Amino acid sequence: MCVGPCDEDDLGVRAEAVYLIVEVVSPGERNQDRDRVRKLREYARAGIPIYVGIDDYDAQGSVTLCTGPRPDKADWEDIHRVYYGTDVTIPEGPAKGFVIGETITGPKRS
Repeated sequence: MCVGPCDEDDLGVRAEAVYLIVEVVSPGERNQDRDRVRKLREYARAGIPIYVGIDDYDAQGSVTLCTGPRPDKADWEDIHRVYYGTDVTIPEGPAKGFVIGETITGPKRS
């Protein structure tokens, strides 16, 4: 049974109740495609305000911050990608000001 704002099947949370998604990219080419592309589109389509992707499988390690979902286009107004070692700050919502930096991702890779 679902707790909180549930979906119509009582299985999970309604998309409009989600303010932030943090995704850690999974190993394997198929999983990486799903995590880097398909889920990103679906979260935008659902209108999730903020998406953060932490990608340890990118050669240098990267953090992608997406804001301004465009549900009609399954895209984002702003996509900001940085390599490990560069701080990313959540710009809005309940996690506003939270910094994703070396303490989470580890140091910059060469």
